[in-house]
Amino acid sequence: MNRILLALFVLIVGFTACKKSGTDPLVQYNAQKAIDDKLIQDYLTAHPGLGAQRTDHSSSDTSGVFYIINAGEEGAGNDLFTSSTQVTVGYTAQVLNSSTIIAQTNDFHPSFRLSDVIRGWQLGIPLIKKNGKIRLLVPSRYAYGPYPQDSIHLAANSVLDFHITLYNVIN
Repeated sequence: MNRILLALFVLIVGFTACKKSGTDPLVQYNAQKAIDDKLIQDYLTAHPGLGAQRTDHSSSDTSGVFYIINAGEEGAGNDLFTSSTQVTVGYTAQVLNSSTIIAQTNDFHPSFRLSDVIRGWQLGIPLIKKNGKIRLLVPSRYAYGPYPQDSIHLAANSVLDFHITLYNVIN
C-alpha cells in the first residue's frame, strides 16, 4: 500500500511540475514583431530624407521590409526573378542603429539562389536589376528571427540594415 501511495505521490508531483513553460509562440512572434516595427519606424522618423518604401508582401500588413533605391541606382535589364534565380551580390550588413558591420563582402561577390537567402532579401532583391543598388531594413522575422548567428556575432531578434549591389542575375 505504501508503494502505491508513493507511486501516486510521484505521479502527482510529476504532473504538477509539467506546467507549460514560456509563452505561446504566436504571442512571442507578435511581441517581437511590434518591437521590430517600432525600431524601424523610429529609425525612419529620425531619418526622414531616406525615402524608404515598404515591400508589398501583404496588402493587409503595414509593417515589414523597407527599402531605399536611390535615383539612378535601379540597375538595368529585364531580369525575371524566381526562387531558382541565382544572384551575385556584394553587401554590407549591420544591426539597425549600430555602426558595427557584422558581414561584408568587400571584393568577393558571392552567388546565391534566391530561395536560399533570408526572406528580406527574397522580397527586396527583385526590386532592382543587374548593377542596381538597394538598401534593405529587415525586421528579425524576415532575417534570422529568434536564432542567434554566432559565427557573425549576431544576437537573436536583430533588425538588420543591408546595403546590397546586384552584380549578376542568372535564371
